[in-house]
Amino acid sequence: MPLKSDPVIPQYKIRIGTGGENVSSQAEKHYENDEIQNLQKVTKEKLTQKSFKSNIFDYMIEKMFFVFGSIAVFILLLLLYFLIREGWPAIQENGVMPYITETRWNPSSGEPGFGALPFITSSIMVTLGALIIAIPWGIFTAIFIAEIAPKRVRETLKPVVEVLAIFPSVVLGFIALVILGPIVANIFDLSNGRTALTASLILSVMALPTIISIAEDSLRSVPKDYREAAYALGASRWETIKIVTLPAAKSGIVAGVMLGFGRAVGETMTVLMAAGNSLNMPISEFFGVALPNFLMSVRTLTANIAIEGSDVPWGSLHYSSLFVLALILFVITFIINLIADLLISRQRRKLTNE
Repeated sequence: MPLKSDPVIPQYKIRIGTGGENVSSQAEKHYENDEIQNLQKVTKEKLTQKSFKSNIFDYMIEKMFFVFGSIAVFILLLLLYFLIREGWPAIQENGVMPYITETRWNPSSGEPGFGALPFITSSIMVTLGALIIAIPWGIFTAIFIAEIAPKRVRETLKPVVEVLAIFPSVVLGFIALVILGPIVANIFDLSNGRTALTASLILSVMALPTIISIAEDSLRSVPKDYREAAYALGASRWETIKIVTLPAAKSGIVAGVMLGFGRAVGETMTVLMAAGNSLNMPISEFFGVALPNFLMSVRTLTANIAIEGSDVPWGSLHYSSLFVLALILFVITFIINLIADLLISRQRRKLTNE
């Protein structure tokens, strides 16, 4: 039998050139487009999943911060409520004005006196004296560490400052009692060196680390471009610090000063050991003008609460009056911090041209 020949398979030639289309090239392009679409689809799904997880994480972090912030506010309000509740019997009995206007303090006598003005004046005087010393000292030290000191010196000074911040207050009080007190007594020819000046000096040392650390961090956080722009305009290093760096870091510096104020006004043990604890009004006449006398022994609000708080009968009018003093201290601190916040907000608005 004759063998059947294999079927003839037609051969097609692929024309390449103008007017023709490369079929294999079309297939490759189609395959690449499919791959790109699949990759885009997978990427979109992954990004959607990641975005969803990120949104959940952000939501949880936001709520966590809200909870912790609410707890902090609640604790603050709880403390305020406790002070008001414990001091309310004294406020009902005497009112508020005697505590802030009268100068005689003797709640346990037959004719009790509830004048806390000497304590209020002493607290403000000692704290302001400490800040007058600590603010320029701290800011200039922060400028030196942040802008002038070599790296090795900066890495040495910064830990020393931070260690000084955790120095025990009772040790600093002992230093004031043994070293600073006799020096003040010898310089001003006093019989006793435990004065408001001694307390201010040692409190300035306690406030310094806080002011230096926060001011230095604020100065270093100023963008480098600010300094380079000032140098490009021909400003010297000091002109750059004065005109550019300090104004840009002012908010942080003010915050550091306020935290230093809080450290100073709330200190108890150091002032108790250094100030002398006199109940007198620390005011004297100089050339016919009544001015604070830093060479007198004084007793601050915190020192008075510490001295009398352990011996006073619980629930007595004297006991309640000590809580009124604590409430006054709380109000003073709150007002100072409120003023600081307003100053910081005003400075930020100036910097952002709002």
